[in-house]
Amino acid sequence: MRQHVIVFDVNETLLDIEILGPFFARTFGDARVMRQWFSELILYSQALTLSGEYVSFGSLAVAVLNMVAAIRGISIAPGDIDDFKDHMSRLPAHPDVVPALELLRDAGFRMVTLTNSAPDAGRAVLQKAGLHQYFDRQFSVDMVRRFKPAPETYASVASALGADASTLRLVAAHTWDTLGALTAGWKAALLTRPGNASLPVGQQPDIIDQDLLALARKIISTDQ
Repeated sequence: MRQHVIVFDVNETLLDIEILGPFFARTFGDARVMRQWFSELILYSQALTLSGEYVSFGSLAVAVLNMVAAIRGISIAPGDIDDFKDHMSRLPAHPDVVPALELLRDAGFRMVTLTNSAPDAGRAVLQKAGLHQYFDRQFSVDMVRRFKPAPETYASVASALGADASTLRLVAAHTWDTLGALTAGWKAALLTRPGNASLPVGQQPDIIDQDLLALARKIISTDQ
């Protein structure tokens, strides 16, 4: 029997971006602007890929922050940018992450990550969150310089692992990510954290849940 590999998205799936809320409340006067910034960050990462351009995800995150500030007529000081970068570098794990990863590890699954973040930044934030030891490898879109859900990104992971696409399962909190994985021939499990939901068009994940531990149990019963 071929070993199944679980490929985890990182930001929001494993790590809680809500820690950024106080920064946006202080800088923009409204913590909800964080969601606008994050949505625009994903939008423009994909726009860059479609147009053949590429910059690091961290650089793009700061550029989008400045763009949202300009739209809202807000002036951001250099110290604010430093504070933002500091928060981004130490995103904490969601409470359900460690129990879910331990359950999957004990069940014999091999686990890796795939993130839009640059390699060094992606490794550092997982280490600070105390999660790095659960993953055999940590992959970045920087390998192909194309942000998810570009097909080349998923193909590069399968190639690096020497794995058939059908043995890979993505776990992500974003439908745009699961769409990319499913199109690449992977399986997918959608984690519907607050602010995320399934999209009733296109290929659908066979596993959906709002809690990662419950999602892990469903993966074990389905893939073993």
